[in-house]
Amino acid sequence: MKIAVCIKQVPSRDWQPRLNDTGTWIREQDASFEMNEPDAYALEEGLRLKELHGGEVVVCSAGPARVVQVIREALARGADRAIHVDDERLAQADAFLVGEALASAMRDEAFDLVLTGLQSDDQGLAQTGVLLAERLGWPHATIVMEVKIAPSPGAEQTGAVRVKRELEGGWFQWIAMPLPAVLTIQSGINQLRYATLKGIMGAKKKEIRAVPMPEALTPRFKIVALHAPEKTKTTQMLTGTPADAAKELVRRLREDARVI
Repeated sequence: MKIAVCIKQVPSRDWQPRLNDTGTWIREQDASFEMNEPDAYALEEGLRLKELHGGEVVVCSAGPARVVQVIREALARGADRAIHVDDERLAQADAFLVGEALASAMRDEAFDLVLTGLQSDDQGLAQTGVLLAERLGWPHATIVMEVKIAPSPGAEQTGAVRVKRELEGGWFQWIAMPLPAVLTIQSGINQLRYATLKGIMGAKKKEIRAVPMPEALTPRFKIVALHAPEKTKTTQMLTGTPADAAKELVRRLREDARVI
């Protein structure tokens, strides 16, 4: 089974964001980076499927040269090789641009299954996997909690996948679809493994194939401005009778805070 796992490099969660001079992105030269956590769960699921069904796991990433750091980490955890769409414009690209860039690099690989994290820790759009499936013309499922490859109940034919999706209100849904397919994996689906010393040493010898981003691609949206949330704390006292105070509280919650 040939499995692709899409991973993204994002700013570390413990890094305090600082904006660049134009206020349109972070100061990357000051930032520390790490693997996007939801993508780490997708990678782990891909490695487990390989252990059950054989084949290979190929990590795919679209971004500037610095993403090689997380690609090497994924190879150290057990992935077999990597594809890197290398372009500086992908550092702050939208989901459409990233999805199309990844699709262009994947089309000739004949993958059976593509896994992505549900969303990224930086932009959090939760659209890259869906757009990637659309560009590849494959079926997809989102918020996946469990993956079973045929033969299994509900997916009797060879080359099918059965997945458990998380819905609202504590509900779940089982669906079956043919392969190839794209799945976006929910965080917490499995227990993450860590790279061993042997894996780290072996990752240095594994292939990372760099491919250019198609020139015709253009972003669909532009970041005009960013700002860091300001920490403020205010206290307002409601005076009058209890009935008047309750009435005023309801009004403020409805009209000012808009939470009811």
